[in-house]
Amino acid sequence: MNDSSSDSFYRHVETILDELRAEGFYKRETMIDSAQGAMVWARDEHGRVRQFLNLCANNYLGFSADPMLIEAAKQALDEHGFGMSSVRFICGTQALHRELEKELAAFLRFEDSILFPSCFDANAGLFETLLDEKDAVISDALNHASIIDGVKLCKAERFRYANGDMDALESCLKRASACRYRLIITDGVFSMDGLIAPLADIVGLARRYGALVAVDDSHGVGVLGEEGRGVLAHCRVEGHVDMVTGTLGKALGGASGGYVAARRPIIDLLRQRARPYLFSNAVAPAIVAAALVAIRAVDERRRRQQKLMDNTHYFREKLSRSALSVIEGIHPIVPIMFGEARRAQEAALSLAESGVLVKAFSFPVVPRGAARIRVQLSASHSPSMLDEAALLFAGLS
Repeated sequence: MNDSSSDSFYRHVETILDELRAEGFYKRETMIDSAQGAMVWARDEHGRVRQFLNLCANNYLGFSADPMLIEAAKQALDEHGFGMSSVRFICGTQALHRELEKELAAFLRFEDSILFPSCFDANAGLFETLLDEKDAVISDALNHASIIDGVKLCKAERFRYANGDMDALESCLKRASACRYRLIITDGVFSMDGLIAPLADIVGLARRYGALVAVDDSHGVGVLGEEGRGVLAHCRVEGHVDMVTGTLGKALGGASGGYVAARRPIIDLLRQRARPYLFSNAVAPAIVAAALVAIRAVDERRRRQQKLMDNTHYFREKLSRSALSVIEGIHPIVPIMFGEARRAQEAALSLAESGVLVKAFSFPVVPRGAARIRVQLSASHSPSMLDEAALLFAGLS
């Protein structure tokens, strides 16, 4: 590329960035100077370090800075080292990795599971490994970006149905009738809306048409269902879903790492052919050890899950007294709708000035005209914190 072409390219990039700023779509990162928690020390718009009430983390159970998990991670650093410096099939597997995979599978009531560097990688590796041009994958329109990208990587015929629309799903199943295998993929909880997929209906249609079902339960595990087993337990479809993807980066410690849980032949094939697994370093031992503690701490997890749901009900009830437009639901994702991107950004800035850390979401993360602030609640929030936040939100209406 010559100098003039290079200059033109960089001007093009700057133009795109200017347009994002002008439309209110430009995303700014918040610099946090403390551990993750209900309250954090962070830098405001002027670079000043202040304390904020944190309402924008996926720290559902408050495990992100929990002493139990930190101690387990420290011990793992001493006993297992900092990292594996390799992929799993070369020299990147420790007994600790298989221990977590077995316990994850037992917790989620599947035969086996496999760890990935992230749930994005799990979804990126799933479809390409299992499906080819003779097959079909049928995806909910509001599925996470990792599912969308993972589906694009496989050669299967692609179908998309409107969010939660069972008539549209059935139509897709009929249109894909000539395909060898049909796989329905859906988020368990849709991350921008806090809505729960109608899994009982999806499973019913899958049975009728002989299709497979996969669920990304990143926002369900630890939050919903008995013992926090997730959306499959919540919807009472355990044993009727073929595979689940999920993350260790939310309720189960908040660091990183993802997984697929399924019947053993699926897991075995993923070990042989899933590219993100074969060509990425193993999850760090400290993260694995901390996740094991989160899974094994059954009584503590139950207590925190109940506190989380109590907080969710309490905060949603408080907001219902205001004139705000809130997407209804039972999940600790609480979307407060502002419509236009600039309105949502201005509201987030106003709340930050008052010491409440939230994020505005706009296109392309959500549809144009559907900008929102997504509040994310935690078991670590106190009623007084939620009272303060609800009062400040009400002042925006």
